[in-house]
Amino acid sequence: MTTTKPDTSASPTAATSTFTRMDESTAEHWGVIATESIANRGRVADRVLWMLQSLDQITDGFGVDQLTHCLQTATLAERASADEELVLASLCHDVGKAVSVPNHPRIAAEILRPYVREEVRWAIEVHQDFQGRHYYHHLGGDPAAREQYRGHPSYVLAERFADEWDQIAFDPAYDTLPLEHFEPLVRDAFGKPNSF
Repeated sequence: MTTTKPDTSASPTAATSTFTRMDESTAEHWGVIATESIANRGRVADRVLWMLQSLDQITDGFGVDQLTHCLQTATLAERASADEELVLASLCHDVGKAVSVPNHPRIAAEILRPYVREEVRWAIEVHQDFQGRHYYHHLGGDPAAREQYRGHPSYVLAERFADEWDQIAFDPAYDTLPLEHFEPLVRDAFGKPNSF
């Protein structure tokens, strides 16, 4: 697995469009853009893997770094026979911390949006409030924050994610699977979005 920063340069052979304003673009321009976007889908997986790897630099007082936490959450989900979208979401649920801790759930949920079903995306978006049952009271918050979502069709899934996998995934002695184990799943899932 590549752990270096992803290449952000354009391919020297890549076709380009020449418009300078979208309202002056043509179907031909968008044909080029669509073709190039499809040809470059692999870079999404490269960037997600890079962001995940970067979490090994973030501990923020926890007993394990955030990469280990994500890997452990995904390992727990996989060992509980969760489907591939749930395992992928478990792996990526805190990837937003590579950018910003306070709004990391929404960042991760938006990255996942085109690649997982809506109930999984939603569970990731709200996972902090669900996990808050276990720690919000220590910070003066409401440990019942998840109750605002009761009645949502994906409530039980978010509860399972938070309680059975996420909140218990801080054990440095746990037999956590490595990132390389999950790389094929990441490459496969991020290579074929469910929506545009």
